[in-house]
Amino acid sequence: MKLGSLKEGGRDGTLVVVSRDLARAVRADGIAPTLQRALEDWSNTAPRLNALAQQLEAGDVDGAFDLDVSALASPLPRAYEFVDGSAYLPHVERVRRARGAEVPESFYTDPLMYQATSAGFLGPRDPVRVVSEDYGIDLEAEIVVITDDVPMAPTPEEAAGHIQLVGLVNDVSLRNLIPGELAKGFGFLQSKPRSALSPVFVTPDELGDAWQGNKLHLPLVTHVNGEWFGAPEAGVDMQFDFAQLVAHAAKTRPLSAGTIVGSGTIANQDTSKGASCFAEKRTVEALEHGKPLTPFLSFGDTVRIEMRDAQGESIFGAIEQRIERQAV
Repeated sequence: MKLGSLKEGGRDGTLVVVSRDLARAVRADGIAPTLQRALEDWSNTAPRLNALAQQLEAGDVDGAFDLDVSALASPLPRAYEFVDGSAYLPHVERVRRARGAEVPESFYTDPLMYQATSAGFLGPRDPVRVVSEDYGIDLEAEIVVITDDVPMAPTPEEAAGHIQLVGLVNDVSLRNLIPGELAKGFGFLQSKPRSALSPVFVTPDELGDAWQGNKLHLPLVTHVNGEWFGAPEAGVDMQFDFAQLVAHAAKTRPLSAGTIVGSGTIANQDTSKGASCFAEKRTVEALEHGKPLTPFLSFGDTVRIEMRDAQGESIFGAIEQRIERQAV
């Protein structure tokens, strides 16, 4: 099934079940008012939501309406926790090389992860507002999974059973602020503003054979200003699968229902697949030409991130955003 949240009913939105073709939806607030509440009682709500999804597909449900994606908030407009990994080592290697930093050997055996911003997510059509272009505005196209309650210290096999939903994120980065922050030795803060989530999250069974080994085996396609930017294969070059990432996040603490765990920027060793962020594209250019050629995002630029199935149908809907100046 596919789930989203309308921009109504308060800060956490109103839960809706969405048709597979993303054309129709029906409010599910009779089952759970919000997606967060549904995840907190997933064993009871999931079967009822699935039944509602089947009724929607059959055209046998009252209250169904044509879906306007601009009316959607992120499926989780805010989350108790968002931990973002960096499981694609080609991305890690290139971005660190751009900063003149080496990749420690531990990165190949122990996931890299940080505590990300979760108090609010941009909707899939909301603009990205930034005070200055000098910050180095960048997109990061990623996959996320969403868990129910995860106990402390699960094995990866146990963690896999707590992955209930899958989606996309544009994990916005302000690249020119990152070096100074990391030099302090305390991690990201100002360099990581709010991110945007895909219009819907889906249960893993919606992905069919594309969901194998706790990885999503499809290209993630990014366009900037209508031009192809990249389509790296998400199932290739992922050093740690999602079960390993969830287990890593829960090693010393339980995770609350509704925790979002990110894959990190999708990247392949094969640079002909393009990139999922400007930092990586600029690094490849520097290696090939001696200097970066492509600037970071500017005000007025547009970004589109989407994943399609083997039949060419959009799975999660597209994240489509315009970069705008934030007045201060």
